[in-house]
Amino acid sequence: MNVTRTTVMLRPDCTRVFFRPLELRSRERMLRILARILALEEAEAEQEAGRMWADFAHRHRDTRRYLEQQCEALEAELPTDARLSPARRLLIGAYFTQEYALEAAALFNPSIVPHPDQSNLPEGSLRFILSLRAVGEGHISSIVFRTGRVDSDGTITIDPAAPRITAATVQPNPAYEKRLFHRKLAELGLDNEFTRSVLTQLDETFRWEELEEAVEQALRRDRYRAASVRPSAQGMLALARANYEIAFDESTDLSQRLIFPTTQAEKHGIEDARFVRFVEDDGQVIYYATYTAFDGQVTLPQMLETRDFLRFRINTLNGPAVENKGFALFPRRIGGHYYMLGRQDGENLYLMCSDMLHFWYEKRLLLRPTHPWEFVQVGNCGSPIETEAGWLVLTHGVGPMRRYSIGAILLDRDHPEKVLGRLREPLLSPTETERHGYVPNVLYTCGALVHAGKLVIPYAMSDYCTSFALVELRELLELLT
Repeated sequence: MNVTRTTVMLRPDCTRVFFRPLELRSRERMLRILARILALEEAEAEQEAGRMWADFAHRHRDTRRYLEQQCEALEAELPTDARLSPARRLLIGAYFTQEYALEAAALFNPSIVPHPDQSNLPEGSLRFILSLRAVGEGHISSIVFRTGRVDSDGTITIDPAAPRITAATVQPNPAYEKRLFHRKLAELGLDNEFTRSVLTQLDETFRWEELEEAVEQALRRDRYRAASVRPSAQGMLALARANYEIAFDESTDLSQRLIFPTTQAEKHGIEDARFVRFVEDDGQVIYYATYTAFDGQVTLPQMLETRDFLRFRINTLNGPAVENKGFALFPRRIGGHYYMLGRQDGENLYLMCSDMLHFWYEKRLLLRPTHPWEFVQVGNCGSPIETEAGWLVLTHGVGPMRRYSIGAILLDRDHPEKVLGRLREPLLSPTETERHGYVPNVLYTCGALVHAGKLVIPYAMSDYCTSFALVELRELLELLT
């Protein structure tokens, strides 16, 4: 099979930084730092604030606003109500802030979808959005974006990334559906007298503040059993925090938008987002992405959705069919049902079916490791792509020396549990120049697309950087059929 590797290369860039709070484990240490700042003479405070501002103001958007917010968050710890000077407020914010180079270690595991805006393009060209897994200090993974276009001849152009990264704003009061929330509590083993008493105080649709108030009221009513019911209370609030909404300022370029871990379940990373352009039966388009939240010990499958890449809603994936990682949603319903691929046992590829997007109860084995290059493990490499011949699915296989390669299978369009074809040899395996990186001998992607008769595959090299390959779709389908 002829595969054309391009010269396009996206490497991690350590100059792309954003603000994060400086987290100190000791309150006493925090108070000592505040005391030192307050002890400065005003002239010295202004001098230090000026130096800091000259060094950092130009590196970020809304620098002053962020540092002011950091100062406001610490006001309750100050020993005085005396009004602070602007310089001293900036200093307090700065001493409790750090820069974080979000992609200093790696920029990999790409996923690609058509851009919602296809205006002002050369004839025959397609504008796309590329999502990437960025890894920085502490091996924390986040989602970043790039835009670009692919022309009719297969030429790929990546738009320059804009400076000044912007993290999303977490929406303070998202809405929850009580029926679905109760179902998830039951799956977590939290369907008990206490949680049911909380839910009875809530409407069919409720918000975070209402849940928090209902939990506090229930704890007060049950104060004699507070110790025994508090784990249930904490579990309800933790579940709510895992389902949230984020938004970006409309003035930001897509390449400036960063989806960074927000909840406790994500604190060690948002990994391997698989984006798909999903078309509903009525023609509405929603972009979904499945990803893995990692808290340092446990992985949690999550799904985000957006229509405009400005506002995102994040929800947990639920049900006994949701295990392990590597889930990929089909781009439309089949026979009125949602379908998804997943690697529940860490070895084989499964097909899942559901009437509800966030709850999955049915799965069936679809693919086992069969060929030598996939004896260790087989999984998907992104959402299926619909073709006239069937659903084209890029797969990954793990072979000797933990070498990851990319293969392909073809599924029936109406009955995706039927495998119509499967490559005996991989489409892509690491070459000598691609096998060195953060994790050696790994070639991987989280999604591809078809344009002008070509399969466009963005792929990561050894969990370090990203490039593109092109495959003639007709040749691949002929080989699979």
